[in-house]
Amino acid sequence: MMNTEHILLISSLLLLASLLAAHRAFRYGIPTLLLFLAVGMLAGSEGIGGIYFDNPVLAQFIGVVSLNFILFSGGLDTKWKSIKPVMWPGLMLSSAGVLITALSLGLFIHWITDFSILESFLLGSIVSSTDAAAVFSILRGRNLRLRGNMRPLLELESGSNDPMAYVLTISFLSLIVNQDQPVGHQVLLFFQQMAVGALAGYLSGRYGRKLINRLQLGFEGLYPVLTVTVMLLVFSVTTIAGGNGFLAIYITAVILANSELVHKNTIIKVFDGLAWIMQITLFLTLGLLVFPSHIVPVLGIGILIALFQIVVSRPLGVFMSLLPFRMSFREIGFTSWVGLRGAVPIVFATYPLIAGIDKSDMIFNIVFAISVVSVILQGTTIPVAARIFGISEQGRDAVPVVISGLVDDDTKTLHQEWVLPENSPAKNKKLVSLNFPDKALVAMIHRDGQYLIPGGNTELLAGDRLVVLASDAGSMEEAYKILFG
Repeated sequence: MMNTEHILLISSLLLLASLLAAHRAFRYGIPTLLLFLAVGMLAGSEGIGGIYFDNPVLAQFIGVVSLNFILFSGGLDTKWKSIKPVMWPGLMLSSAGVLITALSLGLFIHWITDFSILESFLLGSIVSSTDAAAVFSILRGRNLRLRGNMRPLLELESGSNDPMAYVLTISFLSLIVNQDQPVGHQVLLFFQQMAVGALAGYLSGRYGRKLINRLQLGFEGLYPVLTVTVMLLVFSVTTIAGGNGFLAIYITAVILANSELVHKNTIIKVFDGLAWIMQITLFLTLGLLVFPSHIVPVLGIGILIALFQIVVSRPLGVFMSLLPFRMSFREIGFTSWVGLRGAVPIVFATYPLIAGIDKSDMIFNIVFAISVVSVILQGTTIPVAARIFGISEQGRDAVPVVISGLVDDDTKTLHQEWVLPENSPAKNKKLVSLNFPDKALVAMIHRDGQYLIPGGNTELLAGDRLVVLASDAGSMEEAYKILFG
């Protein structure tokens, strides 16, 4: 029996090993999340670590909590200005695209295996959505420059399509467990989940913003804690009310991201760190849960299903979804390729395990194999695919535009000092009301011979000398326009 110190020691060593692996993986273009999974497997009962873990209920709990943070962080990093042009294509991909992928893949699984049609559709549903953690990690970690609106489209789809896959998974699982249940009941349940989830997300975003802005907590560090509380409340209350909690928290986060919010930059940075912790924890847990010896017998069928999904099911879903929007073949092709499966399908695969249906172990192991194949094959080749489809803008913007001196050559932070004039549109306004770009901030104010570190409620006065930091030239230019008109 391990005590607290042993658990903390093992946990910290696993985290350290994951971070060291991620550092090396980034240099060689290997998806970091795959390394986290490998560390968990090596530490598991059949690995060198020998840690026995066979608790799908606990793994599912960790997975659901982790997905809350990952989806919420992705929503906080979603700008309405960038997703507005791609909102309808993104919603079609995350709804109709997921449905078409699930059904077409299910038919293929039924054809090549002895799975019943409902079991086949269940397996197809589990792996039907792209993984937000994998997509966010690769697109943002590799700093890919993509033409047009490809990046916001892919991030919007990956952040919003998990609810559809979840509802399909629960629906087909319910039909298997309760085979006398009418199909119409599941259809109504689907619309209820999506409608209640969307409404709850919208209301929570609006009133959550008011709560965060009006509650005077006194300490800047408490505002991310308040936001975490809002997130968990939204998910739990929405789920209890019969709605889709994943959809609700994503919509809530998007609304907060595009609102005037006290200590907004701090909240976003804290959630970015929490999302990484949750991604590592999630993949480590799933790596511990799997038994590699159980994967080997189903590896062949898993690879076959993964290849069919990559070559047929995913492109079919993307093509049918984007057909009304006159997107080019190159855009459709690249969107099809960035259909990574990762931790989310593995988490969803724990639901059949807990329900105890026939073939639940086989379904879990096949899903694990599909996810690994997808991350290896698609995750490592996204930059190459971007160049093949002519979507990459690498080579453009290769030379950074610098407005003024660099504060730090490593972080490439831009620095400016401006004196606020009498005719400034920002005069006598609070910082929170200025809608500053997320990648810029007023770091310090020199006023009446004193230096002030401003917060969201700090009011700007004429004559203030502002120290402004930004991570790129565009954000600095946008900050200038806000302060000087």
